[in-house]
Parts: sequence; structure tokens; C-alpha cells
Amino acid sequence: MITVSEALEHLFSLVTPLGTETVPLAQAVGRVMAEDATAVRTQPPFAGSAMDGYGVRADEVAVGAKFKIIGESAAGRGFDGFVGPGEAVRIFTGAPVPEGVDFVVIQEDVDRFVNTITIERDPGDNANIRPAGNDFAAGFTLTAPRTLSPNEVALLAAMNIPEVTVYRRPDIALISTGDELVMPGDTPGPDQIIVSNTFGLKALFDRAGAVTRILPIAKDDPASVETVFELAEGADLVITIGGASVGDYDIVGQVAQELGMQQSFYKVKMRPGKPLMAGRMGEALMIGLPGNPVSAMVCGNVFVLPVVDALQGLPPAARPRQSAPLAAAIPSNGPREHYMRGRVENGRMTVFERQDSSLLSVLAEANALVIRPPEDGARQTGDLVEYLPI
Repeated sequence: MITVSEALEHLFSLVTPLGTETVPLAQAVGRVMAEDATAVRTQPPFAGSAMDGYGVRADEVAVGAKFKIIGESAAGRGFDGFVGPGEAVRIFTGAPVPEGVDFVVIQEDVDRFVNTITIERDPGDNANIRPAGNDFAAGFTLTAPRTLSPNEVALLAAMNIPEVTVYRRPDIALISTGDELVMPGDTPGPDQIIVSNTFGLKALFDRAGAVTRILPIAKDDPASVETVFELAEGADLVITIGGASVGDYDIVGQVAQELGMQQSFYKVKMRPGKPLMAGRMGEALMIGLPGNPVSAMVCGNVFVLPVVDALQGLPPAARPRQSAPLAAAIPSNGPREHYMRGRVENGRMTVFERQDSSLLSVLAEANALVIRPPEDGARQTGDLVEYLPI
């Protein structure tokens, strides 16, 4: 068996980032930008008012000073003229500051009578003017690679970038195996169960930017497994669920190798998730996940999500860990790295008592995988533990 970090290194060695495509900015959120984007304009392109008020000359600002209003500057419709001594322009938030104006007195500090204003209260020292280029200047660069957030999409729009070059979304083929499985909505036989982790994994990978296909369930015979593998043609990543252990009906690895899969590793020193397998099958990367529902979801979080990121051009790296103090003591850990279901609330971590790898109801309550190192001693209330958010 190899360690979790060694397994990740093997997986990253199998990854080649996918090609790129250009998409409209409106479709770019959540995509990984592949090329730097450079602003083609300055934002704001002119000095603008930060408040509703009156634009005047700063050296004339004083309580009791009077000004004649000679015009108006609104957003999208500026005042085309010069503001001289004793003059003011009615100005609105975001409007261009006219020539001659270097101070905006907010409207609450003046008294207006027809076309004359008087400063009634001390307007302070803030000129209430945003200078040109206050946000960014032409030539400003948003660097790649990065997963574009809504905030960054807004920034790109302000930079006048109508489309962006992004990495292609990984095509993932999900294959569940086992005679005992039927799809949700079907009627299971007396010895069957509903397939569940397939749908959880699809949701997990799609949220990370992949396009995930659920293929038909493969039965526990080589011909069925081979047929479903054929349906995965064209996928960037083939993920099998179950059938990768050492039982009489665990035949996925055998069939995959007969079809040309070059195995990189098998079995990881962790719990849950020991019977993990990976390799290359033609152009596709293949990962064989354990069949227990929680084991599959844990391995999806620990191993597959970093692979999905790397396929999209992000730097290959394990998911970042966080830490929290324990809400209650927990016993010592065994010889394998243990990913325990827990919940962080009010800054404290509760580790659930029931850790069986078949318990989806416990996983559904969890928002964290607490990571216990091998042979980790008992931990007391208040001790810091590392975890992965889920």
C-alpha cells in the first residue's frame, strides 16, 4: 500500500491539462481561465463624483460660501463646460467631474434656492471625487490560471473583455458495478439496493467544473464490464465504482488490464478507501473507487477533485486543509490515515461516533472530513484537528 500523498503524486503524473476553448464572458463563471486577460481601458475612464451634490472649486469651500449653479453633470451625460470661481454644477454619483471642479459638496450640506446654493454645514476634507484609474488602468492584468468567480467575471467585464480563453471541461464517465445495484426509481429485487454514490459523485465533479456522464450499471461479469467500458470512449477520465477489491466478483481491474489499462497503483493506506486503483486506459485516465458509498465519496473528495482541477490547468496540489478545535475528546487512531466524518459549527469540530463507510445518513450531516494521521494518539477537547471541508 502507498500513502495518500504518494497516491496523489502518482495521479498527478498521469494528468495532462486539457485543451482550451474561447467562451463568451457570460458563460465563463466557474471555468478555469487559461490565458492572462489585460484591460483595454482605464476604470473609471474619467474622474467621477462619489456622491450626489454640487461640484465646486476646493479653494472656495467654506461654511457660508455661495455659488451660482450653471449646469448639471449626470452619469452618462456630463457637463460640457468650465466651472469658474463662484460657480457650481449639480452633480450625481458616477457622473464625470467637469473641468474646474475639484470638490463635491454633498447635497445634505447645502441649502439651495432656485439656482444658488449656500454651504450650510462644514463639508469636511473629503473631496468626494474618484480619480480616473482609481480601480485599474489600461494594461492591468488578471493572471491565469484561475477559476473564475462571479466577482472576477464582473472585473473582466469592466476591463472590456467580452470573451475569455478557458480550459475545456473534463469529460468524466462514471461506471457503477454490481449485480446488487439498480437505479433510483427502479424496483429493487429482494437482494438488491439502490445505486447512490454515482449520483453523489456526479454532483461533486460537476460542481468542480466537469461534465459527468452516468453510464449503465455494469453487471458482475466480464462481458458486461467490457461493454460499459466501450461506452466510456472519448472520456478524459473514467471512474469505476466498486469491483476493485479482492472478492470473487471484483473483476474491474482484471477487465481493465485486458483492455490495455496500465496500472499506476492499487491500494492506499487510508480509511475509508483502501481499495483505490488508478492508471491509464488509452488516452483516458482511469480511477477505480471503492464500492462502499462513503468510501467512494471520501476518495472523490481526496483524490478526484484535485485531478479534475489539474485537468483544467490548475496547479496540481492536494486540497487545502483547515483546522478547528475539538468539541469533545476522540480516541486514538490506528495504522491508516483516517478520514472521519464530522461537523464544524460555531468554530468547533464534532466528530461523529458512527464512522461505518456505508452510512450515507451520517455523511449527509457532515460538512468536514477530519484527518487523523496514522497512529495518532487520543485527542482531548479543545485540541486542534485538520479537516477537509465537504
